[in-house]
Amino acid sequence: MIDVVVDTNVLVAAFRSSLGASYRLLQAIEGRQWRPVISPALALEYESVLKRGAEDWGVSLGDVDDFTEYLCSRARLVQIYFRWRPMLPDPDDDRILEVAVRTGSPIVTFNVRDFRGSGSLGYQNNEPR
Repeated sequence: MIDVVVDTNVLVAAFRSSLGASYRLLQAIEGRQWRPVISPALALEYESVLKRGAEDWGVSLGDVDDFTEYLCSRARLVQIYFRWRPMLPDPDDDRILEVAVRTGSPIVTFNVRDFRGSGSLGYQNNEPR
């Protein structure tokens, strides 16, 4: 099983459309082909972002709560005991980078350029180890 840190933009894409790769990626959690890796702060960010857009996507807040609970039940939960913030231009991306560095897991994102500079921490977003 591959551990992966999922950028929030991938979750948003899955909620916006059931036709794309992001939606299929989330469906693959059940088959245990991969496992999301999250921290408590990242789980709260996921919930907040998804609830902010829920009405636009025709999704109820209860659906977001159910999804967040499901995701957490399938995830590897890690604690972050360090911070470099701010490291990246978007502080929300720092939470994702912290989990990736802590676990050595790749980041799945549509915005690879948002993580430029992470190499200074010794992190390279390559294939899983």
